[in-house]
Amino acid sequence: MANFTIEDLIRVLRACAGEGEPVEAGVEIALLSFGDLGYDSLALLETASVIKREFGVDLPDDVVGELDTPGEFVATVNRKLDEVS
Repeated sequence: MANFTIEDLIRVLRACAGEGEPVEAGVEIALLSFGDLGYDSLALLETASVIKREFGVDLPDDVVGELDTPGEFVATVNRKLDEVS
């Protein structure tokens, strides 16, 4: 049962790397690139480390490097959660 949400990801991203770039109202954050949101690869690796501690999901660095959007990140974490449940 998947239970990692876009809100979880944004919370962890902000804790690891700050607020990022402002997003216009009505824009679907899940579809924007991490670059558009102001987050670089280091921010994503740090986020993956926190997610491992909080959710028990291990995302290898090469997998994190291939994730372009928050939607892809959330879907990958949820697939991993489904694998272990």
